[in-house]
Amino acid sequence: MEWASFAYETGPFHSISGRPTIELDDAAIGLGVVVNTVGVCGNGDPQWSPECKSTMGDDPTLERHFRGHRDTVTSLSFHPTTKQLVSSSNDNSIMIWNFRQSVRAFRFEAHKDNVLDVSFSPSGNLVASASRDRSVRLWVPTVQGESAEFRAHSAAVRSVHFSPDGKELVTSSDDKSAKLWTVSHRKFVSTFSGHNHWVRCVRFSPEGRLIATCSDDKTVKLFDHKTAKCVHTFHELKGSPLHVEFHPTGTCIATGMTNNMIKVYDVRMLKLLQQYVCHEGPINKVAFHPCGNYLISASNDSSLKVMDLLEGRPIYTLEGHRGAITALTFTANGEYFASGGVDHQILVWKTNFDKEDLLKEFPRKAETKFGSSPNSDSPLVLNADGASPASDSGSSDIQEALNGEFHGLQVNGDRNGCGPVAEENEHLTDDSEENQDSNIVSTRNYFNRARVNVSGAQGDLQAYPVQRSIDNLCAQVEALTKTVTLMEQKISILENKLKNILTLKNL
Repeated sequence: MEWASFAYETGPFHSISGRPTIELDDAAIGLGVVVNTVGVCGNGDPQWSPECKSTMGDDPTLERHFRGHRDTVTSLSFHPTTKQLVSSSNDNSIMIWNFRQSVRAFRFEAHKDNVLDVSFSPSGNLVASASRDRSVRLWVPTVQGESAEFRAHSAAVRSVHFSPDGKELVTSSDDKSAKLWTVSHRKFVSTFSGHNHWVRCVRFSPEGRLIATCSDDKTVKLFDHKTAKCVHTFHELKGSPLHVEFHPTGTCIATGMTNNMIKVYDVRMLKLLQQYVCHEGPINKVAFHPCGNYLISASNDSSLKVMDLLEGRPIYTLEGHRGAITALTFTANGEYFASGGVDHQILVWKTNFDKEDLLKEFPRKAETKFGSSPNSDSPLVLNADGASPASDSGSSDIQEALNGEFHGLQVNGDRNGCGPVAEENEHLTDDSEENQDSNIVSTRNYFNRARVNVSGAQGDLQAYPVQRSIDNLCAQVEALTKTVTLMEQKISILENKLKNILTLKNL
């Protein structure tokens, strides 16, 4: 095996006999470097000043800058412990980036065409990759680069996702279907059919009972995991969904659309919950913060938008990529999120807008937490020049233990009016047909009320025992109590800020 270092291009690969090609690269650039984050202060012009910096304590900041891929970054996934980040690219490779300082990045090559999606298993012991070469590979993320390949579909495989327990894998393809597989023996289980065009994305719900797909046939479908039957179809009339993602509680889904819209659907009431028109280009990816109160979108317009689901509006616009942003993901604890794009770069951002002390006090997936409030109704624009960070090389120890999971493997800027559409304010021109219920439920109270355990997330789709309903109601009451406490804390913070402002004015 050879060591290779590079700035923009790597040296020749060294092939391991009988195994896919793997290379260790000095590809991690800017580890730990804080770049010149540009904020909006005073007259609204982008600038950097001590006064501006002091008002940005709760704003997202750019923490890492990785560069090593030779083509568009198509997907990102964090290790459950946040110590590693895996990326896939149209350069036919995946790379594992490490967050420790004296480490290097690992490049894995075996696919014969573009790698369109990649995902860490819930345990972090495996990585799954999906490719345009019609195959799926399961990788052991070690220096040896061991992997097992299976032909999953008869056309390009666009999406891959592990079940919450890590025992199964779901894939979607240009062959108009999604399929379920066992991980240990890569055995086919069932097919989720019904789409009549490419299936762009497929995702398990957090509790594993539902599977969501989105397709170029302008529909989003919900399937029962066990029976593989379609339980509901959301029809889109003006744009095609490019990505679908479940809320951490499993109670709703978000989709990114080709018509520049973001839609949030309630999977229990089967209604459109929120709709945002914030971008000036198609929405390639959406991702919920693990606390469930925020949503981030990535678009062809080179920007990321952070939506506050409680307020029902965008609060930040993040800029740093040159060209379309095609990949987006959060860490399991929500402390960081990463983005990748056609500029071949990966930017890792620190969230900051989610209060750390509140997150420590209450579980992320059970109750509502509040982030910091913006100072105006317009989103704050943060701009990070992707070329500015200083270079710093790195690489890492990769976890080797498999714990039985891989049994049977054979080694081989925001526009005016952007925000949710409320039933009293907007008329949905694209969802008013008979095949789509256009009555949009009120959203602020929906996200303000407490989150219940995901075991009861299906609601109207499936009846459950009375005892479970009682347990969920008790959980709601307890969570509502904590929510009131949080609101009181937030009011106190705002009161203190107001007092400080009045004191400064008097001076």
